[in-house]
Amino acid sequence: MSKRNRNNRPQAQRADAPAVLTADAFSNPLFRLGAGSQSPLEATQYPLTRMTDNYALLNSLYRENWVVQNVVGIIPDDMTRQWFTLGGLGPKEWAALERCRRRTSLGSRINEGLRWGRLYGGAAGVLLLRGQEGLLERPLELDSILPGTFAGLYIVDRWCGITPEAGLVQDIGDPDFGLPEFYRVEGGDGVISARIHHSRVIRFTGRELPWLERAAELYWGESEVEALYRDVVKKDNVAENMAALTFRANVDVMEVEGLDQLFSLGSGAAQRRFWNTMQAQSVMQSNFGTRLVNKGDQIRSTQYTFTGLQEVYESMCIDLSGASRIPMTKLFGRSPAGMNATGESDMRNYYDYVDTLREAKLRPVLERLLPVVCMSELGGVPEDLEISFPPLWTPNAREVAEIAEKKATAIRDIFQAGLIRADTAQKELKKLAEETGLFGSITGEEIAANRGKTYQDVTALADPLAGLDFGADGPDELQRVTGDGLTVDYKGQPRAKNGQFTYGKLGGGSTKGKKAGKMKSAKARMGPKEFARVSSSFFTDHPTLKPGTVKYYSHGTHRYRVTVKDPGEYEFSQKKKLK
Repeated sequence: MSKRNRNNRPQAQRADAPAVLTADAFSNPLFRLGAGSQSPLEATQYPLTRMTDNYALLNSLYRENWVVQNVVGIIPDDMTRQWFTLGGLGPKEWAALERCRRRTSLGSRINEGLRWGRLYGGAAGVLLLRGQEGLLERPLELDSILPGTFAGLYIVDRWCGITPEAGLVQDIGDPDFGLPEFYRVEGGDGVISARIHHSRVIRFTGRELPWLERAAELYWGESEVEALYRDVVKKDNVAENMAALTFRANVDVMEVEGLDQLFSLGSGAAQRRFWNTMQAQSVMQSNFGTRLVNKGDQIRSTQYTFTGLQEVYESMCIDLSGASRIPMTKLFGRSPAGMNATGESDMRNYYDYVDTLREAKLRPVLERLLPVVCMSELGGVPEDLEISFPPLWTPNAREVAEIAEKKATAIRDIFQAGLIRADTAQKELKKLAEETGLFGSITGEEIAANRGKTYQDVTALADPLAGLDFGADGPDELQRVTGDGLTVDYKGQPRAKNGQFTYGKLGGGSTKGKKAGKMKSAKARMGPKEFARVSSSFFTDHPTLKPGTVKYYSHGTHRYRVTVKDPGEYEFSQKKKLK
């Protein structure tokens, strides 16, 4: 590059050029739009208020505003409504834990902790263990918990009972790493009554905050009310204004001649007489709906229309529903709006959100609590203890039937394809009992009886005459031709090489070679295919008829007269169409 070109380089490209601060933003001063303009939007500010620290305001809102009560309480109720299930426990162990839950009101205590955590941003539950009242400053050791010593949870919120100390947990393997190591519990008179180690405390926090804000809140969270406070204010003001407008729904206007002179120049006595007249007219109209006026005076009634107010109020409710993450049908107790609206999609999305809260908020609480309860009630903690939450969305009867049909059909098809055995198919069907309420009566004995059997094994006994006794006597009944339906060889019935009955002319191939019996040609008018079809069905239904027997046999749309000549010799002598 030449010297001239080097000197003509832009200043920003020179190595010795000073640093310049650039700030890119949209601006249109002519129309007062964008950065630096005199626009009302540019005057908007978001000061840091930390309303979570306003204990009196939170209490007042919770006591007086039903929307705030719903926001605080609906989600904890749904989080604990289905409770939870534990894997790796037998019926007796689960019954023992259920008795402990009812005795200590554990479900309601956890619900209470979740509520105050959402309202105040933080709450705590202190583990109560009999015999360890003087060991609260020491870490909780599971081996030190004796049988029957768990007494429940003591719930306190962040403003009335428990305060974190400055020291933090330094052990990176501890679940409470980075949180306060000790908590002070104060009595009603403000005197510190106990200093508790963090392993004996279960935390309930509100909305998560960045680290600096969390430290400013003493490692608690943000109140749920703070995020939607402005929407609550807007909704309440709109509702109050709409209620006030109802008093102005009908305004009567009366024209009075010389009214301005009466107020400006008239004597006090004249003005009093005018007000007395107006008061008497108001009483007459209120009691009897009648207004008396002088001849020539005019009265007009102005009615206020409330068009558009419903849409304004609806928009306030929608904003509040979005801020609280609760559907309007549940938050305000109203039916779904719109044509063919069911609210099903909103509820499904809401239950998905509650499922995330159960995993993020409720599971850590249970993982801290359940080992303590198991040591107290069972004497040990099962190694394969697994917490699972039942689904919140419960399908209706029609949906359950569709689910059962589709899943049962899939299991049947896989079984018929030979991919699974009969006992495996029964086990899969029994698993559907928890979801659909069906197939729960399949017993272990039935499953064991079909162990290792394929679809061909189960359907091999397809002959309806198998095992039937046709009335013959004798000690060696298995040697009779008409004994067991599996060994009987119907005379004259065609068979394939594998022994399966087939269609075709009678007297064809059979598993026993040449047959002793035969079917004589029919005297009735019958085609070859009809003759073969009717005779095959007749042999199947009546394999043993004595000579001389006359039998009327209905098949299809006709009725036939069959005569038994000799054993195995039959004759169709008559054919009559059925009515």
